[in-house]
Amino acid sequence: MDNHTLLSSFGKWLAPICTKMFTTAVAECQQDKYVKKLTTTAYLKLFLLAQLQNREGLRHIADDVLCEDLQRELGLTSISASQLSRKHKQVDPELLRQVFERLAKLACSRQGTANPRHKIKIIDSTTVTLCLQKFKWAEFRKTKAGIKIHMRLSFIDEQDIIPEKATVTTAKKNDRTQMNELVHEPGVTYVFDRGYIDYAAFDRYCLDGIFFVTRLKSNTHMEPLEERDVPEGSQVSADWCVRIGSQQKKMKHALRMVQTQDSEGNLLFLVTNRFDLTCDEISEMYRSRWAIETFFKWMKQHLQIKHLYGSSEQAVTNQVWVALIAFCLLALVKLETKVKHSLLQLTRWLTKLLWQPYGKWLQQLKRKPNRTSRGRQKTRAVT
Repeated sequence: MDNHTLLSSFGKWLAPICTKMFTTAVAECQQDKYVKKLTTTAYLKLFLLAQLQNREGLRHIADDVLCEDLQRELGLTSISASQLSRKHKQVDPELLRQVFERLAKLACSRQGTANPRHKIKIIDSTTVTLCLQKFKWAEFRKTKAGIKIHMRLSFIDEQDIIPEKATVTTAKKNDRTQMNELVHEPGVTYVFDRGYIDYAAFDRYCLDGIFFVTRLKSNTHMEPLEERDVPEGSQVSADWCVRIGSQQKKMKHALRMVQTQDSEGNLLFLVTNRFDLTCDEISEMYRSRWAIETFFKWMKQHLQIKHLYGSSEQAVTNQVWVALIAFCLLALVKLETKVKHSLLQLTRWLTKLLWQPYGKWLQQLKRKPNRTSRGRQKTRAVT
């Protein structure tokens, strides 16, 4: 018998995390010291299953363990909601973050240098609003609480993207505070919106060989230095060499300003330290940033980050990491099988064939998408 017969679909999906590296990491941080029942491995499997099945609470998750197939997978026969709650608060978020980053790195390693966008990274954040009474540690406004998920996403082909780095903060945190975590690799072009404008950081990027493309704020002081030629038929209306900054202090390095329009005809003023590309390439590079908006929309619709299983900061952070791990596991299956189906379709089949041999899930994956389903796949994330 081959692996397609021996391994369940659920087991195949989890295979990238069920490694010696993970068990060693758990042992090193003594995460399971004195644990007799719900190990960290069993916890992660159970909460990943909850992501697949969109469980809304710990009692629903506890009831899942009544399934005999799941009992064999976890190595336990029952669990209570209170035990799940304690474990959810106790697991070290750093451990789950490492799992996510390792899976993301594995997915990105499969993109290859043939992908024309493999040197483009998109930076952005999304806010998840919370109830202030339950999440007082995440106070955002007078009547709201919230967390912010800051992400760096990478293209794994011309259109599809995957998160490769993330940080989780309270919603009050300014986006610029996370740039040191997300932007640091020379030779890569980082694309981000005007919420990340930092003139001192831009000067540092110019010195370190880090490229960027972003949109100017309306109050940015700009000094034109030299006009550049714009090709005939270009969507770009102006291309200048400029120096930007505040009225009190300007950047030391000159940048390039490209004036173009968005899909609604509104003017966009883009700045970059890429002088080697055409103005249309700069414009298109910034337009690629909208892929992250599609990803955030998909994440909030299909990953379980709105129905939270705990109210402590550690429990909330853990749930974000589990959601991102679930996404990466699905993306890895799609990359490995090289199928054209959406991640949502892969998820539907997986939930129906959880305990069936992997071969049955693979058989579904290899089915060609019909014309209707292909027409509906308009998202730009790995969906």
